[in-house]
Amino acid sequence: MFTFLLATRNRHKVLELRRILKGLPVRFLTVDQFPDLPAVHENGTTFRANAIKKALVTSRHTILPVLAEDSGLQVRALNGRPGVRSARYGGAAQNDQANVRKLLKDLSAIPSKRRQARFVCVMALAVGGKLIRTFEGNCPGAIALEAAGRTGFGYDPVFIPRGHRQTMAQLGARVKDSLSHRNQAAVRLRRYLKQVAE
Repeated sequence: MFTFLLATRNRHKVLELRRILKGLPVRFLTVDQFPDLPAVHENGTTFRANAIKKALVTSRHTILPVLAEDSGLQVRALNGRPGVRSARYGGAAQNDQANVRKLLKDLSAIPSKRRQARFVCVMALAVGGKLIRTFEGNCPGAIALEAAGRTGFGYDPVFIPRGHRQTMAQLGARVKDSLSHRNQAAVRLRRYLKQVAE
């Protein structure tokens, strides 16, 4: 049984990872269970930089292997924004609804055929302050003209994955997990863990 410390307080991400890695001999603890761990200031300019920083800093304060991730949305018409500021795009409160409202407002003059976007996820695994490996995934798609759907979180109500006509929030958890950027990164993590266990 592998026990990891997930360097996130986002319960949605924790639930997704647990669903995606179901069946592996893996147990996840979260930083909420370790209140003395230091907060990590995510000031990197890339998802990879932020994921690595979170993993390294956190792993210096625990004997557990640490898995950190950074993820977000990149929109081509906005020159890659919101990018690493995806969670704070709509303001410091980090509110999903505010983020979606700002995104739709910023894209209000952009026609459907020019609303290409992608979700990006980078996971970093570290032990004792040393980086072990990173795992990356992305999910291409486009931004809808308006929000739709009741499942998921973040930008799911406005993100239409390539090859689909509904948003992530309309497709539901099972379909989302099979398509998502987080799933792609987790598949690479799963492959690595199986190699280590053999």
